[in-house]
Amino acid sequence: METDTSKPPILTLQNIGYSYHSLQGETLALSDISFQVAEGEFIAIVGPSGCGKSTLLSIIARLIEPENGTIIIQNPDGSIHYPHIGYMLQKDYLFEWRSVYDNVILGLELNKKKTKENLDYVNTMLKEYGLYEFKNKKPSELSGGMKQRAALIRTLALKPQILLLDEPFSALDYQTRLQVSGDIGEIIHQSKITAILVTHDLSEAISLADKVFILSSRPATIKKELPILLTKKSDSLIASRNAPEFASYFNELWEALSNEK
Repeated sequence: METDTSKPPILTLQNIGYSYHSLQGETLALSDISFQVAEGEFIAIVGPSGCGKSTLLSIIARLIEPENGTIIIQNPDGSIHYPHIGYMLQKDYLFEWRSVYDNVILGLELNKKKTKENLDYVNTMLKEYGLYEFKNKKPSELSGGMKQRAALIRTLALKPQILLLDEPFSALDYQTRLQVSGDIGEIIHQSKITAILVTHDLSEAISLADKVFILSSRPATIKKELPILLTKKSDSLIASRNAPEFASYFNELWEALSNEK
């Protein structure tokens, strides 16, 4: 997918810093993090374990406030209100006492947005993503991949402007992870949603993202920014991984991360 970089970025992070505080003292987690995300762009963030990738997503989601730096918003309509954020976590967090359908409309209920238009949108997604016939089942009756699709529908039901994904496929077995990450990647690209993915899987980052940011060890800084341009016949995961440029990107990311302790 090509992103129109001539548009103003919807999200700009400038010199973001954050420290963890405990009785033992202060630990600097993020230092001088700066990058931009254009409307409709898919960003992946990789880095050593414990470097602060999830903390960075929490700052973008406004779950925690940065100690330093500024976040600038420029919505496509010219407004500067903070964009509606969707957050997909490592676990699906579906409630067993609710049906699949009741789980995916939970956000609409909590936000008092159970309109006919929004419910029709949910039903359309359930049909498109192969879950409509399972909508009255309990989560325990679904496979791991189906649960993640349900979690995505629940997130997309509120029509977020920016979708944050914190290793949403890490709990799946390898074969299911490949299938579900490919499916969800295609959904995001086709919907033209602005997305930011945190992952440890370099192949996943290359296959899904338009651009990869590599974080250094703690305190994390942006070590490298790598635009991804793959020659492929479709947006499928297999087409991405078979692209002639794929191995070169993988080696470049591996080399950058191998130098981090």
